[in-house]
Amino acid sequence: MQVSLDFPNEGNSLSRYYITENTGAGFWNNSYRWLKQVDDLRRAAVEEGDKNYEAIALVLNAWIYSNLTDTYGDVPFSEASKLDDGILQPKFDRQRDIYVHLLDDLKTANSLFITNKVLAGNDLFYKAESDANGITNWKKFCNSLSLRLLTRILSKNGEVNVYARIQEIISNPTVYPVFQSNADGAKLDITGVSPLMPPIARPQDFTTGRAASEFFVTTLKANNDPRLAMFFSQAKDLNNVNIGYKGAPSGYAFGTTFDYQPSNLNQNLAKAPLKILVYPYAELQFILSELAFKGIIQGSAQTYYENGVKAAIEQWGAVMPANYFSNANVAYKPEMERIMLQKYVALFFVDQQQWFEKRRTGFPVLPNNGGLLNGSAMPSRLMYPPNPKVLNTANYQAAVQQMGGDDINVKMWWNK
Repeated sequence: MQVSLDFPNEGNSLSRYYITENTGAGFWNNSYRWLKQVDDLRRAAVEEGDKNYEAIALVLNAWIYSNLTDTYGDVPFSEASKLDDGILQPKFDRQRDIYVHLLDDLKTANSLFITNKVLAGNDLFYKAESDANGITNWKKFCNSLSLRLLTRILSKNGEVNVYARIQEIISNPTVYPVFQSNADGAKLDITGVSPLMPPIARPQDFTTGRAASEFFVTTLKANNDPRLAMFFSQAKDLNNVNIGYKGAPSGYAFGTTFDYQPSNLNQNLAKAPLKILVYPYAELQFILSELAFKGIIQGSAQTYYENGVKAAIEQWGAVMPANYFSNANVAYKPEMERIMLQKYVALFFVDQQQWFEKRRTGFPVLPNNGGLLNGSAMPSRLMYPPNPKVLNTANYQAAVQQMGGDDINVKMWWNK
């Protein structure tokens, strides 16, 4: 998504759209490990009659599965995590069916939460074992996640009754509360004390073999963004003198030479203490801006947009400049491209959401610098990793047939 890239690089790399069957193997394997733990939590909660833990399990399940299906398309779902039930080779469910089930689960979860009770165990998201507002925040996460999923499938309104589900949530905030501030957003506070160690990268990964992309750096510079120093190191000339913030062109043409060392991502992004953004309040505001812009909900698309821009700055601990919206590059314009560009910035370090939204909307428009593979086309999915091919061959082959191929250019159900 042209945030950072391998540098210097004259060969195959992810930032050049080079993707193999192993590219997403770790994500696939870890997701199903997490999903098994979430399923164990749900089963235990049902057995013990703990409605809050049951609801939390449904929310976590929907969060992980939505990211999984939006990465691959059809995936094992209804028969997954059922080794204890004797199912060793689960079928791959269609993405449409997965979405319908997850949205129903989130509606069920919303009805289960008991907001005047605390949890019996530790809660890494909202400290609901000690914070009286913790369960309420889980409920807000639940309904905000529903809006993320519903917005992703706006094009399928005729199949799934998307608009009515959105209206049901938006029109009744008492029953369906959503995020109201950065404090409500879903995030993990990484303290640096085990087990809360920095999980994304090592600081040295941001000093060698990587560079910040020209597109992302230029976007923030044009906005006079107060997060520049938080996100990037300064570029240096050949004499090792700082020359300000300057990235490297993503997918630059083979044979390109550079007379500077590009900016890289700030090492502090990989050091504790830090926050892992799971679903920030800013994202919800951009969702509401899009829905208002398209006339699906009432309200001011500009107000939601400006709330999103402000929240995205403040979620990193930066101060919103008083005259920020007087800059023509960031001032609201009634167009999807402007809304989605600032949503792209707000989704920095939020798992794969930038990529999902680019595929859904076509925005932001990313430059082609001559060295992109795959015909310069943004990949629409990751290929299935080796494990299901080898261990679940028949169901894998059935999934490939129903998807239309195991190819990075096969589109999602919601993008067809």
